[in-house]
Amino acid sequence: MLRFAPSPTGDMHIGNLRVAIFNYIVSKQRNEGLIIRIEDTDKERNIEGKDKEILEILDLFGIEYSQVMYQSENVRFHTAMALQLLVEMKAFNCFCSTEWLDKKRDEAKNSKTAYRYDDACASLPNELVIDNENPFTVRIRKPLEAIIVKDHIKGEIKFEPNDIDSFIIMRQDKTPMYNFACAVDDMLSDISLVIRGEDHVSNTPKQILIREALGYSKNIEYAHLPIILNDDGKKMSKRDDASSVKWLLEEGYLPSAIANYLILIGNKPPKEIFNIKEAIEWFSLENISKSPARFDINMLKHVNKEHLKMLDAKELSRYVGFADVEIGELAKIYLEEISTTKELKSKIKLIFSQKEILDELKESADILTKAIKSAPYFDEYDDFKNYIMKESGLKGKNFFRPLRVLLTGSEHGPDIALVYKYIKNYIGEIVK
Repeated sequence: MLRFAPSPTGDMHIGNLRVAIFNYIVSKQRNEGLIIRIEDTDKERNIEGKDKEILEILDLFGIEYSQVMYQSENVRFHTAMALQLLVEMKAFNCFCSTEWLDKKRDEAKNSKTAYRYDDACASLPNELVIDNENPFTVRIRKPLEAIIVKDHIKGEIKFEPNDIDSFIIMRQDKTPMYNFACAVDDMLSDISLVIRGEDHVSNTPKQILIREALGYSKNIEYAHLPIILNDDGKKMSKRDDASSVKWLLEEGYLPSAIANYLILIGNKPPKEIFNIKEAIEWFSLENISKSPARFDINMLKHVNKEHLKMLDAKELSRYVGFADVEIGELAKIYLEEISTTKELKSKIKLIFSQKEILDELKESADILTKAIKSAPYFDEYDDFKNYIMKESGLKGKNFFRPLRVLLTGSEHGPDIALVYKYIKNYIGEIVK
């Protein structure tokens, strides 16, 4: 199995979506199931409804999965396995207070050394543990040998014993820490490959240590994806609008285009424009760059425009509030100057809205409006234009400027003859 493990603590980040897409592609390539594991054990940070929002986004992007599970449902297993480690002396109770540990961290910071827990409680005699009524955490004993991670993207990464201290696996309230819950859940689900962001690299040796301590011998493969940078070359954060998948969708970027772009950056695809199904044929984790990928909104706009062009005319019309092939073809004309469905909708809305006429054009516009309202139906633009010109007595700028505004709501835009071809059946509604 593979797994995508988001937390229901906020909007889905494009980095998370990229992880989900890559997991989906590789699960299809390997013919293995994909689990969606909602990591909801941090109850204070969970936001109600975010789990459903995550699943809705995955469905929107066509990411198929075999099962949805909630990490909180496995807490009884986390507890049982922590107890097993205590019984086998592979873990110990730690009675160090938060204040004491904070003091030790400050000392390490002041001396400019990396903080490591000093194993103060690692060898307490049994009577001091049994009779101790103070609150305690559970810590796993630090490794004695180096832990080597073979990463599909980063290559071999070696962690020396001093890189990992005796870290906490169960909090004082007996809920599992992230690394412990994650390691146990990956065991329970028989996960074969973990694809996730490189911010988890330091967690990987800890999770390997936990599984080995529990006697789990299966080798789980890893692939840590480089971070995505913003225009300033810094890690994309919640302050960057474009980091939110929800924001990108609301701005009018198609799911297929967003997926295309997230697979494209930091990769070596055989072509620039494609969909997820096509990517399954050639995608390889080994082709992902080890360097961070830079998010370029202009490149996303280009990719989005190409995906909009590929849409069937009737389907495209639905993005602007219609279900009409003619309006879809009209929208395609505007794709030369815009890149998102939001921009496209605003262009089409102008055509069908009450027109704002400049004072200098009002007199001519009124004359043209009367002529158009009383005109018969014309299939060809030239016949329509010649009739209106004759009936109105207007010509040159006095004719074409107000005519364009009346038909499109704007003084600038595509060839009016092209526009007329697709709005001729709506003329009465457009020129109110």
